Amino acid sequence: MGSLFVPLAIMLAVVSGVHSCPPSDRTALLAFKAALAEPYLGIFNTWTGTDCCSGWYGVSCDPTSRRVADVNLRGESEDPIFEKAGRAGYMTGSIAPEICKLDRLTNLVVADWKGITGELPKCLSSLSSLRILDLIGNRISGQIPADIGKLQRLTVLNLADNALSGEIPSSTVELSSLMHLDLSNNRLSGKIPADFGKLSMLSRALLSRNQLSGPIPMSISKLYRLADLDLSRNQISGSIPEQLGKMPVLSTINLDCNSLSGQIPASLLSCSGVGILNLSRNGIKGNIPDVFGTNTYFMALDLSYNNLKGSIPGSLSSAKYIGHLDLSHNHLCGAIPIGSPFDHLEASSFSNNDCLCGNPLRTC
Repeated sequence: MGSLFVPLAIMLAVVSGVHSCPPSDRTALLAFKAALAEPYLGIFNTWTGTDCCSGWYGVSCDPTSRRVADVNLRGESEDPIFEKAGRAGYMTGSIAPEICKLDRLTNLVVADWKGITGELPKCLSSLSSLRILDLIGNRISGQIPADIGKLQRLTVLNLADNALSGEIPSSTVELSSLMHLDLSNNRLSGKIPADFGKLSMLSRALLSRNQLSGPIPMSISKLYRLADLDLSRNQISGSIPEQLGKMPVLSTINLDCNSLSGQIPASLLSCSGVGILNLSRNGIKGNIPDVFGTNTYFMALDLSYNNLKGSIPGSLSSAKYIGHLDLSHNHLCGAIPIGSPFDHLEASSFSNNDCLCGNPLRTC
């Protein structure tokens, strides 16, 4: 009986080893864990045992190779661990470069932990299988790795709400699979790469609340899949490219709180696809183009705090729908048109102009 038991034990050990994650992946995860501290939820208490593919919170493996494929740790979640604790997550420490030893990683999400500091490991650009890199909502500083463009399979790059500085790396435009880019609320400076339009798969470009300067790249108009462009609260200057209003699916344009000059391109106001347009708090001048029509549909149109002059275009009253309109703090003059959307707007939408009159302001 004993002679049969030994081979059976060996066989079970071999089978167990085949279905476990490789020791190298487990070691890398433990080094990653060692650089972090999560005091309230205890999610790392599950990171025990030899098989990191089984029962380790936030860790998933490829079912065939048993290599670690996903590390998904979100500090805000509806997971029972969060509901039981009755609080959002909080984690300190830094992201250890040992994470790069997980060379089959496809998703790396370490988001909304609020207290993670340190710099991005430069070796992240070596994770050639990476599709999602989401580190939003921490306090990560330093620069984005210069060779981030090596991540040819990356579809989501979300580094928003951190303390990153330096320029947007020129190699970023080589991310040929990128669909979602969010670098908002950091300390990034310098110009947006001139060849930004090479990101042919991009649908969302969110770069707000940084210190970016220079012009809006003309090449952005080549992004035929782009639906959401947010460059607000930067130091961007120059004029608005007319081509933005000719993009096929662009529906949200936020360019407020910059140093833009020149005139409003007529194409931005006549385009039936744009539903949210915010150009407020710039140095835009000239008249408001009189190009509105029956297909005009704006959920929000904000042109406040500029240097616009002349009258409010009469064609605005023929618009299909305008939910929110703000023309305040300009140099507009003349009678406010009658009818929709003007019959449901507050006086604040027209305040602080040179000589506007009519409902809802004083009569002419």
